[in-house]
Amino acid sequence: MRKFYSLFAASLLLAACTSTANDGSGTDGSAGANGDQAAIDGGTMGAPEVGSPEDFVVNVGDRVRFGTNSSSLDMESQLTLNRQAEWLNQFSGVTVTVEGHCDERGTREYNLALGERRANAVADYLAAQGIDSGRMTTISYGKERPAALGSDEATWAQNRRAVTVVNQ
Repeated sequence: MRKFYSLFAASLLLAACTSTANDGSGTDGSAGANGDQAAIDGGTMGAPEVGSPEDFVVNVGDRVRFGTNSSSLDMESQLTLNRQAEWLNQFSGVTVTVEGHCDERGTREYNLALGERRANAVADYLAAQGIDSGRMTTISYGKERPAALGSDEATWAQNRRAVTVVNQ
């Protein structure tokens, strides 16, 4: 009997952990309006709408990374920011917030200042590419909003970043 309960509990746990892709269907499993239209149109389900924040993240790239204690933009970061500038020039009504982030090392005050320098470096670069500075705001989160948790170089590298967020 104990074996039966163990197997039953395991199957319930597995069933609870499984998920299905969001296919635009209604909560009852019937096709919703978006799912029906995508099927009629030949199906571009999953592709972000052009000009949307998701389009920016998926097709342009919303973040650049920095070295330790640095706010300098390397060549890879500049290529990403060039794509961002092209997208922002195409969608001239869009405004963005540039967030500066740091890894967990250092004091809160130091990381807030470094995050601000990182956000400003990105905004300054985009402005130099022709993006009106009035369309951009900057904010520093320092080490308060890590992208990854851990205390190793790989994790710290993910957290040393600036993220360009499309405002809605």
